[in-house]
Amino acid sequence: MHDELATEFARDGAVCARGVVSPGLLARVATDIDANLAVPSELAQVASGADDPGRFVEDFCNWPRFPAYLELAQAMAPLARTLMGSNSVRLYHDHLLVKEAGTRQPTPWHQDQPYYDVEGRDVISMWLPVDAVPRESSLEFVAGTHLGPWLMPRTFMLRESKWFPEGSLADVPAVDDDRESFPIIGWALEPGDAVFFHALALHGSRGSAARRRVISIRYLGDDARRVERRWKCSPPMAADAIFPALELA
Repeated sequence: MHDELATEFARDGAVCARGVVSPGLLARVATDIDANLAVPSELAQVASGADDPGRFVEDFCNWPRFPAYLELAQAMAPLARTLMGSNSVRLYHDHLLVKEAGTRQPTPWHQDQPYYDVEGRDVISMWLPVDAVPRESSLEFVAGTHLGPWLMPRTFMLRESKWFPEGSLADVPAVDDDRESFPIIGWALEPGDAVFFHALALHGSRGSAARRRVISIRYLGDDARRVERRWKCSPPMAADAIFPALELA
């Protein structure tokens, strides 16, 4: 199964792995997500407006506080290695994404890596919902965009370019204005399913009628390396941040 997923990943930049997280681990992750929401870190932010009937909450880099996040990162590391074709896997960071019931705020189309302080091709994310997610509320991808080029990162709500200078990268295309013209892929997900995607895969999601709690784990492989940026990256990383190597079976 993993070899088939690796072939799909190389082609599309995103794959769905069904039933890869055990019920016990999933329950521990859900408990830690709720604990994280109750005591957010200083990096937490609300990514929806005051007039939104729901609420979109994000938080970052909480694996030292919540053991299930690190347990999940370790459990999924071998599959991340296979998909990257890497010999090593390091934990870059975790990313909490919760859309409460009725949230209208979409996650705009974007690539992840332009926000990071990382160069290299071996950068992958695992996106795990602990609630069932219908296709219309799930993460979507434009297949093949993981091959490049890099596109302009902007803030999600105000669409500001706080990272690369304006005009230095091409803008993200208006995918939702002409969805038929793009090879969009995505999946309805049940608890235990996980989506893996390359850090350059163009992706986004719409609002959510039901509560959608997600934890995403970002991994670094062999050729990924830390670089100094002239700006504050998202998430911001300390100069002495440790990206622990994960055990691989």
